[in-house]
Amino acid sequence: MEKSDLPKYLQEEEVSEECRELISSLPTEKDWVPGNLYQYQGFWHPSKYLQKILTCQNQFQARASDIFLVTLPKSGTTWLKAMVFALVNRTTYDPKSTQHPLVSNNPHELFPFLEFEPRNDDNQVDSSPPPRLIATHLPLVSLPESVKKSACKLVYLCRNPKDNFLSLWHWHFSNNPTTEKWEETFEKFSRGVNLYGPFWDHALGYWKQSLENPERVLFFKYEELKEDPGNHLRKLAEFIGFPISKEEESFNVVDQILELCSFDHLSNLEVNRTGKLLSGHNKSSFFRRGEVGDWKNHLTPKMAQKLDEITKEKLGASGLTF
Repeated sequence: MEKSDLPKYLQEEEVSEECRELISSLPTEKDWVPGNLYQYQGFWHPSKYLQKILTCQNQFQARASDIFLVTLPKSGTTWLKAMVFALVNRTTYDPKSTQHPLVSNNPHELFPFLEFEPRNDDNQVDSSPPPRLIATHLPLVSLPESVKKSACKLVYLCRNPKDNFLSLWHWHFSNNPTTEKWEETFEKFSRGVNLYGPFWDHALGYWKQSLENPERVLFFKYEELKEDPGNHLRKLAEFIGFPISKEEESFNVVDQILELCSFDHLSNLEVNRTGKLLSGHNKSSFFRRGEVGDWKNHLTPKMAQKLDEITKEKLGASGLTF
């Protein structure tokens, strides 16, 4: 396949000498899609991402007012972005308004990604007024030191690894039909070889931080958010410093935000049904089903058992369960 035939997010870019030297020293595996993954600080990334991660680590300066949304790919990122944007901006944009930015923009277009923004005076992150809303897939160990030392807030959302694998596979396939076969990608996911993987190490890092520093890290599970979205939205609002007032409760602002950000509403908007993001991803690929337990319709009992056993082994006595 020619480079020009690949989606933009898979096309290699020129990397610095520093990055080339680093790549030459790292463990490597074939990616699920054309190209290779490299294990940096214990997690797997394409070379294109590594260059951006290094730049981010070297240059990004966190602010105490920053709000970071941290996820593994396909763990509810789109939904979380929509809810936080609606919460923070609810006095500027009425959740009931047909002119709300979430009606005319894909949620990913409203949230800059920490590791993918260019580091210059004009980038979307650095020019944003406080609080800056920033998304990232980076594991805890790879966050810039300024983030680790700052008083900023980190909201972490993860989901059952069986559903995460299924959603990740479908997302890769919808954006790139040459994705490896189902069995091959499952074997790699089980070994932790996937974009920003291993799943278990990523989740465990933030889980431990949420226990040690609950004022800085809020840990959510997608399944719990789906089961009781109202109370979790209130908890989220309180944590990021935008609590729901009694007056707002009286006119059901929580329900209004949940309706605005619901899967059914967002997935049926024309802006999310057609076209691509600047990254080259199909907008529709971020809205597949959004269900809990869909893995039961796709994974064999043997596959499910294998992931359950790995989860039990990896998470041990941490208190984190799925």
